[in-house]
Amino acid sequence: MRQNLNTQYRSSFLKQVACVAVVALSSASSFALPSDRNQPLSLAAENATYNSKTGITTYTGNVVIEQGTMKLQADSLVATLNSKNEIQTITAKGKPAKFQQQIEANKGLARGEAQNIVYNADTGIITLTGNAYLYQDGSSIRGNRLKYSMNKGDVEAQGSSSNRIQIIIPPSSSKSFPGARD
Repeated sequence: MRQNLNTQYRSSFLKQVACVAVVALSSASSFALPSDRNQPLSLAAENATYNSKTGITTYTGNVVIEQGTMKLQADSLVATLNSKNEIQTITAKGKPAKFQQQIEANKGLARGEAQNIVYNADTGIITLTGNAYLYQDGSSIRGNRLKYSMNKGDVEAQGSSSNRIQIIIPPSSSKSFPGARD
């Protein structure tokens, strides 16, 4: 089942959470807390390899990346560089791969997880596949596949007849509703 989510609230929430995925994978984003960018980056893994001919860097074995409030945990992470040594794609895999970050000081941690998280720097598209889940401040979306375009700001969620898309949006605490006598 394929559904396009276009409401302003959903788009705003998902845009922020999807940006967390990029931050978690590339450790740089203008949507993070300003203090995060000024924090040291820590990367730990059991194994690391780099091939200068292919431009592929691979980290395996309990990969953990932390920078400020950002944290990414995966079984493996593969970064592919282009001919200019710029990130082309980053793929995090896990059971599940998880990330979290506080995007704004007045909001809670944004968290996400999926079996595979792929960021394509050329297209600006983040794809979460395999029981994909995004959550922040009571709002969440879950599906087989979540695809977010940073360029267009749109989100595509895919499910199936046995694993339908689930979206939870909490009620607004600031909105009051009139009573029967108002």
